[in-house]
Amino acid sequence: MNEQSLPNDGLTHFDAHGQAHMVDVGGKQPTHRVAVAEGRIVMKPETLEIIQKGSAKKGDVLGIARIAGIMAAKQTSNLIPLCHPLALTRVAVDFDLLPEENAVRCEATVELHGKTGVEMEALTAVQIAMLTIYDMCKAVDKGMVMEGIYVKQKTGGKSDIYMKEEA
Repeated sequence: MNEQSLPNDGLTHFDAHGQAHMVDVGGKQPTHRVAVAEGRIVMKPETLEIIQKGSAKKGDVLGIARIAGIMAAKQTSNLIPLCHPLALTRVAVDFDLLPEENAVRCEATVELHGKTGVEMEALTAVQIAMLTIYDMCKAVDKGMVMEGIYVKQKTGGKSDIYMKEEA
């Protein structure tokens, strides 16, 4: 079995001998790639009200969380060992307040023209944005829960389009 062969499980970050390695994308053609990830952070109603009113002692919770998510997407390769450093062309982090669920939904969209996908960058943006919300609000609500973090859709590359089926 040569180094380019994959083990039977098809995991690309392991060589034929089961050793972890960074995937060689050098021979791939660049394509326009987009990934969208989302997640939610559930909290007490009074915590959501503080976010909504903008009255948190540490400042604009969602504004700071947005910046944190964007910064995190750009640093993904420094956080996850086998991710490629990427020249991202767009990172957008958006929030929806869900009062009926006492939650904030976070959605991150990441784009580039490149040889590898941006799913990890989108997932990282969502998680760090929600961790920032937690950090800024933990003084009033230590029981917040982050949940439902997933890749909602992606386009570009060999597999082209992926859309998560609704449950």
